[in-house]
Amino acid sequence: MATDFTRLPLRGFQDALHVVVESPRGSTVKLKYEPKLQAFTLSRPLTRGFRYPFDWGFIPSTQGPDGDPLDALVYWDVPTWPGVVLPCRPLGVLMVDQKKRDSQKGERERNDRILLVPVNAARADGLRSYQDLSQREREELEHFFLAVVHFADKDARVLGWEGPDSAERLVQQYTLKED
Repeated sequence: MATDFTRLPLRGFQDALHVVVESPRGSTVKLKYEPKLQAFTLSRPLTRGFRYPFDWGFIPSTQGPDGDPLDALVYWDVPTWPGVVLPCRPLGVLMVDQKKRDSQKGERERNDRILLVPVNAARADGLRSYQDLSQREREELEHFFLAVVHFADKDARVLGWEGPDSAERLVQQYTLKED
């Protein structure tokens, strides 16, 4: 029997947020979990020369404004694999809005990215907030997210960063209700 990764429990041991990895660190393609297929599929290749700087995925049992689970970037120094579930704690949220370039209405939609670190990432013990990353590293992450959607026909804008409390509020706001 296959697993629907989008419906896994939101939290695990010691209240850590679960993150399902879609595209591992170093990947040159964006993979996407498709609940109907219960499989990971190819969404698109990244812009030539780009690789995911960290594991990329989603927080299960959530649904953001775009209809997908909340996006998650796992800040640590090793890659995993698609389908790996990582218990994490939030460092913050990169607030992004975007619209399809061919959108007739011109309406923008929020598509924030939650930055997390695995609870068992010993080399990241000192990280408590996105502010613990250098300004340069935050700017590089912003640039990465804008660059990888450039050819995906999306007009994205970075609205700024907020801390771990905002990330927790975002998760609570978009947690799916039990059926």
